[in-house]
Amino acid sequence: MAPQQYGETSVDGEPAEPVELAAARAKPGVAVAVVAKRLGVAPATLRTWDRRYGLGPSERSAGSHRRYTRDDVLRLMVMRRLTLEGVAPADAAKAALEADIEVERARRASAVSAQHEARRSAATLSEPEQQGPSDSKVVHFARSAAPSRTSTPADVVDAALAHDADATAELLMIAPGSDILTWWTQLVVPALTKLGERTVLAKPGEAPLQVLSSAAMRAIRVRQSAQENESGSPHPSQMRRIVLIFTPPDEPQPLAAHALAAALMSKGVMARIVMGPAGAHRAQEVVTMVRPAAVVLITQMVRPDLAVVGQLCDGNPELPVFVAVADDTAAEDLPKSSQVQRVRSFSGLFHEVCAVATQP
Repeated sequence: MAPQQYGETSVDGEPAEPVELAAARAKPGVAVAVVAKRLGVAPATLRTWDRRYGLGPSERSAGSHRRYTRDDVLRLMVMRRLTLEGVAPADAAKAALEADIEVERARRASAVSAQHEARRSAATLSEPEQQGPSDSKVVHFARSAAPSRTSTPADVVDAALAHDADATAELLMIAPGSDILTWWTQLVVPALTKLGERTVLAKPGEAPLQVLSSAAMRAIRVRQSAQENESGSPHPSQMRRIVLIFTPPDEPQPLAAHALAAALMSKGVMARIVMGPAGAHRAQEVVTMVRPAAVVLITQMVRPDLAVVGQLCDGNPELPVFVAVADDTAAEDLPKSSQVQRVRSFSGLFHEVCAVATQP
């Protein structure tokens, strides 16, 4: 089970005590284990934040044990929120230390108030209607279920580290009508990044990164199947404006290519990932046969083989080629051509390809 976050219900369905209230009741503060549990991080993480960034407890108990005050916890919540949003730990720590505590306190109070109001509304809606006149003054309320919450990268990482494939898949499922681009950039990528930073002593047969990747692929597949069931087979006109997505020959995780294809398909752009051996010569053969509206090469490797780009440029002078590569040094090997466009972000790549593929 993923660690309990601020503002959630406890495992038995009762409201979890807000961090501020727990901190306020303790004299002079709360221990690292309590704060770690409330924030959903390991105690070792809090000690690291203390040692590296100065985000530690500021008071001591009678036994000289360091304790977190209410303000300490608020700063840690800022740190936690920013790191989940993808901010570098050092920058997140600086923002937490410089945060206006009064503003953060108001933010927390507003969140707690909104949660209490939601619980009152749920309890009111669960009251059964009277079936007839009754002298009884006892009114029975059905116990409200714990409110659903949005998955966080930390939840996904915890499930993958526990090698719980089902839980990871459930956390990564794409809700009907939700945006795949947001799902990828705000949930999957941060989770992959966090998991990649962890050193894990895994048992034989356990691979947390593979669990996460497989769950994400499953989510994409389920979403695509639902979309096809709803909209039917693609129109022939869509097939004439197809986008081909390549990855370098040695790409270990082509997950980004599948996410891009799914995001494009959700907007009515036909996209296909070129699987199997696809060196420069084979890529040219595929492009000649399919005649795509655009070609994309997307990679998460530091030093990918980009020879396929030069081959496609030479053989298809009018074909738009988009290259998503993070490393500036690797990008220096790209052909100097107006038809080749390097895109630095996944969102930018998605919008650029959409603009080309939807041209009349």
